Amino acid sequence: MKPSVWHRMDILRRQLTPFMLTIFLVFVGLVPFHISDLARVMPLFSLIAVFHWGVYRAELLPMYAVFLIGFFQDALSGVPMGVYTLVYVLVYGLVSFQHRFFSGKSFCVVWLGYAVVSAGASFLVWLLVSLLHGAVVDPLAVAFQYLLGLGCYPLIAHLFLRWQRAVLQQV
Repeated sequence: MKPSVWHRMDILRRQLTPFMLTIFLVFVGLVPFHISDLARVMPLFSLIAVFHWGVYRAELLPMYAVFLIGFFQDALSGVPMGVYTLVYVLVYGLVSFQHRFFSGKSFCVVWLGYAVVSAGASFLVWLLVSLLHGAVVDPLAVAFQYLLGLGCYPLIAHLFLRWQRAVLQQV
């Protein structure tokens, strides 16, 4: 029996969910909150999403989707084009390569993995932006951005895990 149009649309909606949630987090990270200097240290919510989906549901967030997410982050954030694209693709590739390591591990191990990977990603973003601008970007701002992202990871990961159980369990 051939599935109905509505059933196929429901499956497509579920499959696009990780990409759409990550794009939403790109926009959330760029919203001006009118808090002094918050934009300089705003955590990379989309990096959290790329890491999370790479660990738990990599089949729903393919590499080309990660490339598009990085491209949107580059285009909207004002950094030189290609910085976030390269970093997100590298992070996703690393997480995909280590998928067996993260599989079945406790949340603390995955969080520690995120801490290590995001530290490397933050350093790489800092290095690339500094090189491409020809001036050293404030490393303290990057450190605070990293720490805020590390602190936000449990909340965002918890929301994503609940979303997986509620919406993505049939995909």
